Amino acid sequence: MLRRLGLLLSLLSTMIAASAAHANVVVVLNSRDASVTLLDQSTYQEIGTIPVGKEPHHLMPTPDSKSLIVASAISNELYFLDPKTGQVQSRIKDITDPYQIGFSPDQKWFVANALRLDHVDIYRYDGRDLKLAKRLPLAKLPSHMAFTSDSKTVFITQQGSDQISAIDLETQQVKWTMPVGKLPAGIAITPDDKYLLVGIMGSDYVEVIDWRTQKTVKKIKAGEGTHNFRAMGDKRHLFVSNRISNTINIIDQQTLENVGTINVPGGPDCMELTDDGKTLWATLRWIKKVAVIDVASKKVIKMIPVGRSPHGVYFANHAPRM
Repeated sequence: MLRRLGLLLSLLSTMIAASAAHANVVVVLNSRDASVTLLDQSTYQEIGTIPVGKEPHHLMPTPDSKSLIVASAISNELYFLDPKTGQVQSRIKDITDPYQIGFSPDQKWFVANALRLDHVDIYRYDGRDLKLAKRLPLAKLPSHMAFTSDSKTVFITQQGSDQISAIDLETQQVKWTMPVGKLPAGIAITPDDKYLLVGIMGSDYVEVIDWRTQKTVKKIKAGEGTHNFRAMGDKRHLFVSNRISNTINIIDQQTLENVGTINVPGGPDCMELTDDGKTLWATLRWIKKVAVIDVASKKVIKMIPVGRSPHGVYFANHAPRM
């Protein structure tokens, strides 16, 4: 009986893996459930659920795109998944509070923001291993990050102190810190490296900063709870999610204007865009769902149940990040 049950479970696991391997898999992090939901991008059906460490918030592929890193903040772990199937490949322990993570464009540096512990860890990366170079204390709640294209500087938002800081990656020193609006969250840099765009979550705008002079040059009206960004891949436009107003705006990075609004219920947060630019997926933090949005019509076409407090989302066939 036990042998038969073991064979059945093995067969079920094989079927799930095979199904995932033949689908465009959507990976969704359920931060309150310590799990990953795998969805079929074409059918919108759930393929499976995988347990990971506590509070998985953000994720990103390795530079070679052979693995997808899931950062589990409370359990201090990085999980490496197959980006095409979602199956766990390996994990690294003792990465302290990795809330948000990122690789520099030149792939030499890996940065992890420790939101609850108020520091930033900078690792050297040789293409295989991570080696801690420096732990830098910051003010309160270091959240999101953006890199200059030359990989010399990383910018960090600090939600609890209403600031952003610029860190020199080569020296691992804070170059400057400046005040911004209330509860700064997502941060992006324009394709020409001229401006920083900061989502002001405690209000309803994107703050535009000339980072070379540390001056705010504009505030782009968005929606309440302005939060996170996802580029459209055309090197001009990007989406910004507004968690309180339940909208997603489209920002023109050349004119620095809000040029479109999409109504998305449930607290839209992280976003991913298909490689053809036609379909946007957004996690909905408050209602345990993911929204699928037709970009052309600006309409939600599907709401898919997932786990509690879904946060990061990824699929391999995504549009460029600029």
